[in-house]
Amino acid sequence: MKYRLESGWLSGARRVPSPHCDSRPADCSIDLLVIHCISLPPGQYGGRYIDDLFLGQLDASAHPYFAEIEGLRVSAHILIDREGRVTQYVPLELRAWHAGQSQFEGRCNCNDFSIGIELEGLDTDSYTDVQYRVLAQVSAAIMASYPAIDKSRITGHSNIAPGRKLDPGPGFDWDRYFRELDQAAVV
Repeated sequence: MKYRLESGWLSGARRVPSPHCDSRPADCSIDLLVIHCISLPPGQYGGRYIDDLFLGQLDASAHPYFAEIEGLRVSAHILIDREGRVTQYVPLELRAWHAGQSQFEGRCNCNDFSIGIELEGLDTDSYTDVQYRVLAQVSAAIMASYPAIDKSRITGHSNIAPGRKLDPGPGFDWDRYFRELDQAAVV
């Protein structure tokens, strides 16, 4: 599928607007793409819990782990599930709350200038073939609309929050992703 952006929303994505976002600082250029991973509960795939978390509706009694993250106000711009389905929670021109305390090339508060993409997964698991393909297609669409983002400005959550975050983790094949991205950019 060829994705494109329309008023900050990705065509073909399921839209689930999150309240966990706000305006970016004035005169802030969007020039970083951050790759994350998430599964709720950890290591379990499918279900509605990621939506519930990003919407602020996660039932802490539904699983023991959820009590640990109860009350978190987090979101990402985009989620790509294990089947390659794309969900968008926040328009790209708004600031999603995905990076937390973070720094990239001396700039703090990466949420201000980045787009966050979550892959449904666990940092120690492998990702699916379709996730790599769709991630590359989505990334190419983002890069076409935000030319300040090139391959040198794509990073993992672990790189902007070292010691605090591990995702997307050793299960993520960066070389494969960049090869897929090169192919997606040509199409």
